[in-house]
Amino acid sequence: MDLRTAETRSSGAEADHSVRHDWTRAEAQALYDAPFNDLLFLAHTTHRRHFEPNTIQKSQLLSIKTGGCPEDCGYCNQSARHATGLSASKLMEVEQVLNEARKARAAGATRYCMGAAWRSPKGRDMDALCAMVKEIKALGLETCMTLGMLSDDAVLMLKSAGLDYYNHNIDTSERYYSEIITTRSFADRLDTLDRVREAGIKVCSGGIIGMGETPEDRVDMLVTLATLPQQPESVPINMLIAISGTPLQDTKTIDPISFVRTIALARIMMPKSYVRLSAGRTEMSDETQALCFFAGANSIFAGETLLTADNPDEDSDAVLFAKLGLKPLETKPRSGARTYAQKS
Repeated sequence: MDLRTAETRSSGAEADHSVRHDWTRAEAQALYDAPFNDLLFLAHTTHRRHFEPNTIQKSQLLSIKTGGCPEDCGYCNQSARHATGLSASKLMEVEQVLNEARKARAAGATRYCMGAAWRSPKGRDMDALCAMVKEIKALGLETCMTLGMLSDDAVLMLKSAGLDYYNHNIDTSERYYSEIITTRSFADRLDTLDRVREAGIKVCSGGIIGMGETPEDRVDMLVTLATLPQQPESVPINMLIAISGTPLQDTKTIDPISFVRTIALARIMMPKSYVRLSAGRTEMSDETQALCFFAGANSIFAGETLLTADNPDEDSDAVLFAKLGLKPLETKPRSGARTYAQKS
């Protein structure tokens, strides 16, 4: 499969606004390996067909239960298996979470994401989690949670509470997955995504780039996501933050151009999804972030902290947005009507 064929098939799908679910690895690899200018041109053209090109959706992420996780994810400082010095905490009180959500809304966030360091939530925690969802939705914010693997009962409770999105990243390719995580399988990840989707909750799923994987692994990860029965509505692409005490602490930082290529490929293959420039922005130059936005990233995490990692503060993002002529997606009014709509 050469670049011209891959580009023609992609452009043909875009012309009738369809979303392809039949991407092959050869097609995706041809796009990823294309001359950089050609790849960015196709990604940006695709982006403009579906989104306002200078509007960025801002989410905020709060760790509602930190540390003590039994999983062995090699990148994560919240694993109880890694000597990172992070202490475990209990689940936050509902009102405390609401106070943080109010601050996020005032700062321009339209989606509020809550993460808990669990393998899966326990039944005793579900009432509090559902209360958080209901109260935050009442503020006019979209809600997202990442709680690990979910049982059928937990999924139904979150759906009944009105949860908009569930985040469960596949992290990397199926081939490389066992090099990073051994306490749950790649299939476990996909099973959770299926369970969430079948319940009618929107899926947020992406991965982490720069964990020592090959370019082919990055392509395979995106092929997995793009060929799901329904593509994730939100696709976070994280740059590894190499945290002291984790198995990946000495991993070499990924080349920025390779990272931008991954963003561009995600945009082309999943044209109607929000592609979120997620963890690692503190290590990115303004120029790298600008290229990512041009390549189709149209969502960021705002606020100084992502779970336990650093993130650019609001002032830094405001300066960058001003330089680039970007504007944030506006908060939905409480009636539920959008002030900005994705293009059809």
